[in-house]
Amino acid sequence: MTLHIPFDNSYALLPPQFYTRIDPKPVRTPRLLRFNTALADELGITPGPEAELTEVFSGNRIPDGAAPLAQAYAGHQFGGFNPGLGDGRANLLGEVVDINGHRCDIQLKGAGPTPYSRMGDGRAWMGPVLREYVVSEAMHALGVPTTRALAAVATGEPIYREQGALPGAVLTRVAASHIRVGTFQYFAARRDTDALRALCDHVLQRHYPQADGPDGLLREVAQRQAELVARWLSVGFIHGVMNTDNTTISGETIDYGPCAFLDAYHPQTVFSSIDSQGRYAYDNQINVITWNLAQFATSLLPLMPDQEAAVASFTETVHAVPGIAEAEWLRLFGAKIGLADPSEPDRILINDLLALMAEGRADFTNTFRNLARPEARDQFLDPARFDPWQIRWQARVAQEADWQARMDAANPAFIPRNHRIEQMITAAVADDLAPFHRLLDVLSRPYQDQPEACDLMRPPAPSEAVQQTYCGT
Repeated sequence: MTLHIPFDNSYALLPPQFYTRIDPKPVRTPRLLRFNTALADELGITPGPEAELTEVFSGNRIPDGAAPLAQAYAGHQFGGFNPGLGDGRANLLGEVVDINGHRCDIQLKGAGPTPYSRMGDGRAWMGPVLREYVVSEAMHALGVPTTRALAAVATGEPIYREQGALPGAVLTRVAASHIRVGTFQYFAARRDTDALRALCDHVLQRHYPQADGPDGLLREVAQRQAELVARWLSVGFIHGVMNTDNTTISGETIDYGPCAFLDAYHPQTVFSSIDSQGRYAYDNQINVITWNLAQFATSLLPLMPDQEAAVASFTETVHAVPGIAEAEWLRLFGAKIGLADPSEPDRILINDLLALMAEGRADFTNTFRNLARPEARDQFLDPARFDPWQIRWQARVAQEADWQARMDAANPAFIPRNHRIEQMITAAVADDLAPFHRLLDVLSRPYQDQPEACDLMRPPAPSEAVQQTYCGT
């Protein structure tokens, strides 16, 4: 049996200013680290022998039907606009229509330089590749819309970074598409209205056929992105680099560079080494996505015949984003404390718990998972401070049916803890992939009790705590 990928490409049919056609750059001695057979089945891919998988997903061989290209886009990065970004180390092999009828991109990340590399080598080292593989698959299992990981391949070539020589790797990423807010900004900045209209039509057909024109598209994307960020908050996730070129039109989480999960809860937590101002702190993510969507709205304005009316309509849509996110937040956090239909007074109850957690440095994941268990008190520096809140909560949850099952379904036992990710990377660099495979197995079932993996539930010891995370470039 040979590898078969049923490509059905559409982005490659758009005008030439959307991309540069370029093949991945071959690597020296590729070695397959992991192949996601379950995802391949969903995509309708027939896996071939390991040697063939290694050649294709390292970029050494172009599979039949592929149309390799690097996409052009722009973006606001930490608030500053860059009109010329693009895929500096990624190569879109093409698209497939999966077994459920959904169109998906298949992209190699770390596949070599492109015209958008900006003096970079277009490569990725093994650490960020394995981090994205683990975290994106964990997010999928947690129920958060996300890109997926199909394969990871070691290149057998060193990658030179500030730390010195590091082992290279290529990630195969799957997404509903890689079209971003920054893709629209790219053409808006160039006043290329024809290309902007072609992009809008393509996105409407691909993602939102029910939407009516640019204003309908804005409303759909705003809804999905607002709900997505609320889901991040509900699992303690901090994206770390919410630039507009990392804000997808499909509403999926993309780019797992300086991302991290909360251990001890504090709303202003920042991990990213390049976020010195706290722009992308945990509790600022709703504000940031609102700002990003305002930039999306601005890029759509050239398509609107009545500019004044469009500004009024778009402003209303963007101003509604915090309310959509907060409503979803209340629904999700209500479930986390056992409530089927939380109301505004319940928001006070939830916020009071979060304030206690911040004061008591309580672990975010373990506190919510153990609220109905004696271990909940142990999460707080001063357990007695938790007791009055617990009495209030018990009185409220007594009015609910099936509250315990609801909490177990809303509160994961396992997340990809930052220190475990770093330990996994260190082991992999030393040619020990066992921690990588173990994390993937445990995190594929995050809501299940797994006593044999209880060590992966523990917060980091002071010597293990990750203080900063870094981009994967």
